[in-house]
Amino acid sequence: MWMIKNCMNRLLHFCTSLISFFCYLVGWRRSRSLFGLLGILWFDILRLRRSDVLRHIGIVFPNMNESEKIKMARRSMRLLTGSMADLFYMPYMNKAWRDKNIVFDGKHYVEEARQQGKGVLLLGMHIGGGDLAANMINAELGKLHLITKLFKNKNLNDVWFSLRAFHGVQHIEPHGEKTPFQILKALKSNGSVVFVLDQFMGKPYGIETTFFGKRTGTAQGLALFHLKTKAPVLPVYCYEADDGRVHVVFEPALSLSGLVFDDKEKSIAVLTQHFCKVTEDIIRKHPEHWMWLHRRWKKFE
Repeated sequence: MWMIKNCMNRLLHFCTSLISFFCYLVGWRRSRSLFGLLGILWFDILRLRRSDVLRHIGIVFPNMNESEKIKMARRSMRLLTGSMADLFYMPYMNKAWRDKNIVFDGKHYVEEARQQGKGVLLLGMHIGGGDLAANMINAELGKLHLITKLFKNKNLNDVWFSLRAFHGVQHIEPHGEKTPFQILKALKSNGSVVFVLDQFMGKPYGIETTFFGKRTGTAQGLALFHLKTKAPVLPVYCYEADDGRVHVVFEPALSLSGLVFDDKEKSIAVLTQHFCKVTEDIIRKHPEHWMWLHRRWKKFE
């Protein structure tokens, strides 16, 4: 059994290296285009969860006609699958590549927030290539921690996260026993911790909110840690511009003092709803870059 697992692990690493080298040979942008073809396969041919994607777009843009929804969905799926190429190209993203292809908008907002010495809480969302943004932020600013789910399969987890963490991003399991201590340790070192709040979260880790006017559940962790640490909260996301370069965007620290009350539960609810509103505004700016695939509006229970 051990030999079989070891062989599988070696095979996974070999296949990953092979795909990575192929992406290097054809170039980053062409790799993105080729992986983007998987979006057409997914949406137009296999039609996997096509109705979900179109329904979700209809929730956010109720006045959009069907052909416009399909056009947006198709573009979104191509961008989503195209961003997979970023992972395989990670070993070749040196500083010269970064300077040529990545634009940091609002980087000074993070630098200003760090001057408080409390660390930085980042309000993240599935807009653009999240793993690309995380790695480029860590390469540029350092001390980035991303809260994300891990795979149950250890071999797959090791291979996948060797790419996702290639430029030093630290990953924190969402609901592990050590999660609160890891987050507090990261903030104590004046690092940045990304909380991704645009996906559904039920009880006990989520609270009921509205998202684009529809009731759902949202993770309350960001509000909890803001109340505990008073660390500033900055929205962060990325998008691909018309010239092909990726913009990693930091918005100014949110003004949250008026949303904190003596009642902790009320504060958590109001803060989390505010984070949802900020996320909505950003999605409206770059709707084609959002991951419409996720079933965001599940029944909260």
